Parts: sequence; structure tokens; C-alpha cells
Amino acid sequence: MITHQPNPSYTPSESRYQNMPYKRCGKSGVQLPRLALGLWQNFGEVDAFSNAQAMVHKAFDLGINHFDLANNYGPPYGSAESTFGKLMAKSLAPYRDELLISSKAGYDMWPGPFGIGGSRKYLISSCDQSLKRTGLDYFDVFYSHRFDPDTPLEETMQALDYIVRSGRALYVGISNYSAQQTKQAIAILQDLGTPLLVHQPRYNMFDRWIEDGLTDVLTDNGVGSVVFSPLAQGFLTNKYLHGIPDGSRASRSEQIHLNADHITRDKIAKVQKLNEVAQQREQSLAQLALAWVLQPQAVTSAIIGASKVEQIEDCVNALNNLDFSPEHLVGIEKILAGS
Repeated sequence: MITHQPNPSYTPSESRYQNMPYKRCGKSGVQLPRLALGLWQNFGEVDAFSNAQAMVHKAFDLGINHFDLANNYGPPYGSAESTFGKLMAKSLAPYRDELLISSKAGYDMWPGPFGIGGSRKYLISSCDQSLKRTGLDYFDVFYSHRFDPDTPLEETMQALDYIVRSGRALYVGISNYSAQQTKQAIAILQDLGTPLLVHQPRYNMFDRWIEDGLTDVLTDNGVGSVVFSPLAQGFLTNKYLHGIPDGSRASRSEQIHLNADHITRDKIAKVQKLNEVAQQREQSLAQLALAWVLQPQAVTSAIIGASKVEQIEDCVNALNNLDFSPEHLVGIEKILAGS
């Protein structure tokens, strides 16, 4: 439980809900901002707390009231949740009921067989640790971060059901599950009486796997989705228009989903052409990419990452122009197909 006295120096903008559009998450009563802030990068122990605080405050001022965490966000593992806990204690505690805060467990977190996967042992222990680090009484959404082939899906879903019934979370979610795995999870949770609220898959112009069945499963079953990596970890921004700059994510060896091997001349050429479309629409490339991923009916919201306040402001400005002409949609498809 958060017991610190909040910082009276921060008062959120009174207009925070005036311009941010919200969308119902599946068939639930939850409405999410079209953009959420993810704390995967730049909120760890190695990062400046003052910058993390400035970014979260700016996001909330702009109507982003959904903050997405996971147990192993950092670095080091756990430290993004600790940073968020410090933010809650210092300034956000009075606004807890306005916030939707999510966390996850599934990937490696601590040594040994109980520190990874989808077992009841791991999920519940990890949830308890995450609540302690954030200082929260409950999460709004708790996710199974990945499908675990070594654990019966029934066990994983029963653990999520228990996490809700025990008051540790209000809703359950899954992330990185295939269409078929999602369909099975929905059925199990429905039988348990704790319906699946949301799926969190990767989705962007260069990674469209969810279109091959997953979006149909979500739409047919009234489940929302909050997509991550809508900017392909920064590739769909003006940062890579002329190659790989020093200090960028792609230049760092620890990056799994974005590295120099993935950034080919062909992809850079496509990004340059997409940037021309963005200019025609009077948007930045990042704004174009965000508007594009928010098009499908199944997509409730997109998670943005940021290293500075200005990036959040730029992303939110994408919401001023979400409509596409048929000509632009056809042109984008031709660019992505390489024709």
C-alpha cells in the first residue's frame, strides 16, 4: 500500500480528458486511451528518475491514463516497477482511480525453474512481487506475458483467474499468444467466469502477423487489444531515414527485435517512401505509423515508448489525423509490398 505523502508540486492538467480519444476494450466496460505509455525502456534504475517522472506527468496531462509494466522491465529486472512505485508515492497516488496500470509475468525473472513460464507458482509469486515493488494494492490488468508450452494452458488461466478472485488484479490479459492459443485461453477463462479482457501483441507496418487470424478471434469474442512496438522500436521514425545512427537501439547488441541485421537497404527505402506519405498528410513518420496501427477495429490502443517528453507529445499529435484516404492506404500497401 502506498503510504508516502504525495508531492503537492504536481497537479495534472485540468484538460487532460478533453482531447484524448478513448475506445471501449472489446465488449467490456473498460475504455482505454488510444495511446498508452509503456515503461519497457528508459524507466529502469540506470535511467534518470527526473526524466521518468517528467514523461509520466506529461503523458497523464495529455490524457494517457494507461501505464504498462512487466516484472522484468528495467534494467535491472524489476526496477521499472520500482520507479513507477516511487512515482505513485510522490505524485500520482491521489489519482489512482483514474489510472489503469498493468503488469505481466512470463519471461525470465529470477533463477531456477520457478522464475519463468506460465505456472501457477510463478505467476502468483511474480504478481505479489510486482505489487510490492509498485506499492499498489492491485493491478488493473495482469497478463500472462507469453504462452508456455511446458505448462498446461488450463493451469496458466486458472492462475490468472485466481489473481483476479484474490483481489490482486481487476482484469486478466494475455500477450504474445497465437490466434489458436488465444481462442483456447478465451474458452478456458469463460468457463472459469473471468473473461479475457485484452490481448497484447506486437503490431506495426513491418510486423503484421495479427492480421492472419488473431484480429478475427479477438473481434468475434469481444476481446480488445493493446498493441506494442507500433513504431518497430523506433525504426518507423525519422531516426533511420539515412541508415543506423550511432547510439540508436539498432546499434546496440542487446536488442532482440531491432538490430543492424534487420535494417536492410530495402527496408530503409520503404521507410523513406513512407515518410513521403507522412509529409503529404502533414504528419511525422511516427505519427503516420501510429495512425496506421490504430485503424483495425480489433485494435483498442497502442503502447508507445519514449526517452523524452517531446516524443510523447509528437505521438499524441498523431491522434489529430487518424483518417486515411483510399489512395493513401493503397499507396502504403504498395510501398510495404515493395511494388
